[in-house]
Amino acid sequence: MQTPNSEHPTPNLTRCSWCGTDPLYIKYHDEEWGKPVYDDKTLFEFLILEGAQAGLSWITILRRRESYRKAFADFDVTKVAKFNEQDVERLMQDEGIIRNRLKVNGAITNAKLFIEIQKEFGSFSDYIWGFLPDKKPILNQVTKMGDVPARTEISDQISKDMKKRGFKFFGTTICYAHMQATGMVNDHLVNCIAR
Repeated sequence: MQTPNSEHPTPNLTRCSWCGTDPLYIKYHDEEWGKPVYDDKTLFEFLILEGAQAGLSWITILRRRESYRKAFADFDVTKVAKFNEQDVERLMQDEGIIRNRLKVNGAITNAKLFIEIQKEFGSFSDYIWGFLPDKKPILNQVTKMGDVPARTEISDQISKDMKKRGFKFFGTTICYAHMQATGMVNDHLVNCIAR
């Protein structure tokens, strides 16, 4: 058991195995993953990052997060929505991000659509959380990491609706990862210290 005066955390603390031993991954796991997010700016940040992650590992994106912050105007959705062809070319030269033209253009398209949803629903948060029963996080009872799904009926519904609206790089698997990242679902192991 850790006491306030302990210099080192107890090594037998249980964490979800996916975060491994990388300090950046552990910090993300402990402080962000599975914690409910209702702030549109943070929801937009994760939308950009999850879209960039498609086909790659999440740690690859986490390591580039600050570069994404700089490249995408501190995740200011209004500014990103106004990006033009010159901005696309600038981003394609930025070694700090994933230089994939489809993903870069997708991020700009998604920013414009994000604003449309804000206009229609008052906030993106109200829109996306509206898919959940009573707009409350789903607390899954995960006893082993193999029990965590890659998608659910709700992620299918959200993804389908967002694709219909024109969103790019937001299939049901990416959608479910977004739901986990923003705490719409809590998939921490039941005995995880971050639950």
